[in-house]
Amino acid sequence: MSSSGCCTSSFLLSILLAVVLVSLLIPSSATKRHVISFRSPGLYPEGLTWDPSGQHFLVGSLHSRTVHSVSDAGVVQTVISDPFLPENATILGLAVDSGDRRLLAGIHCAPPLLPCSALAAYDLRSGGRRIFLSPLPSLNNEDEVRDIANDVAVDHKGNAYVTNSAKNFIWKVDRDGLASIFSTSPLFNSQPVVPDADASFRDCGLNGIVYNSRGYLLVVQSNTGKMFKVDEETGTARLVSLDRDLVAADGMARRRRDGTVVVVSQKKLWFVKSQDSWGEGVVYDEVELDVEGFPTAVTVAEQDRVCVLYGRVMEGIMGSYKDGEEREWFEIEEVLSEKEGGDDKVWVYVLVGLGFAYFCFWRFQMKKLITNMDKKIT
Repeated sequence: MSSSGCCTSSFLLSILLAVVLVSLLIPSSATKRHVISFRSPGLYPEGLTWDPSGQHFLVGSLHSRTVHSVSDAGVVQTVISDPFLPENATILGLAVDSGDRRLLAGIHCAPPLLPCSALAAYDLRSGGRRIFLSPLPSLNNEDEVRDIANDVAVDHKGNAYVTNSAKNFIWKVDRDGLASIFSTSPLFNSQPVVPDADASFRDCGLNGIVYNSRGYLLVVQSNTGKMFKVDEETGTARLVSLDRDLVAADGMARRRRDGTVVVVSQKKLWFVKSQDSWGEGVVYDEVELDVEGFPTAVTVAEQDRVCVLYGRVMEGIMGSYKDGEEREWFEIEEVLSEKEGGDDKVWVYVLVGLGFAYFCFWRFQMKKLITNMDKKIT
């Protein structure tokens, strides 16, 4: 074979290698998700949040009156143990007040315990010392339906907002622990319950809630799939026009980077964005979740990582386990949107491949030039 033929073959081989390199670099949609497994027998956590100062997750508990930190490596430590809460009280929604280094926790007592809905505040700088426990007032004390203090959000002043999932209103608790009924908008009771609502969320109204520094809250409603925008000063609510209902919506979180809201349900995670400060919103991606894990909460960790909690709460509520065999292991899963920034990443890999191909072409031309020069000299 001539030297020219050898060079051509070498060049073609280099181009082929460049193509293979790009195909290997482009991420596959089948990439395995990162899952943090952590051991805490009988915990059955419902609430999840991220502590930016501690650089770890915080999870609540179904019956143990405790809050635990979970590291990325799955190391579990008890951050708060409050034996003065009613026995078997459930710690539901969690929110970290980063300015004051406080943890705010929604407290609920299910039957056969006496009715109790409260917000507890704990100092994360002093070993979890309780700052206050504020009972949350009811609209009608004679109502047989008990209040359910569910999810919690906090604003930049330290005010907490708590959803009442049973009676469709929002409480407000100021930074000193003074509680009041904040929003009883008639809109919260104006939307029809979805026809296929099952027992797990049929009676669950307002649920996940997030605060936006532009002066409003976003809250989702489980049994209607609707989202509302609530003014932080007046409590006035508006229905956010979405392109689909978020049926069985539970916890929600907001990313700082772009304002995207993520909403978790028992079956999927929705990525929702808005271009007009939440007059309208669009679900631009949805990710299927592990139904058996019974996901209930989502949080945004460092670097805008979206993480979902599999606390298997329904198993703990129903007691569907043998005596002495409560579940020991639970999971936190990082969830990625395949539609998010995918095109930009692909173009980066394509440019890398083209650069490599150009280098191969330049190398081929230089080798050909040197070969021709050698011939002339000879």
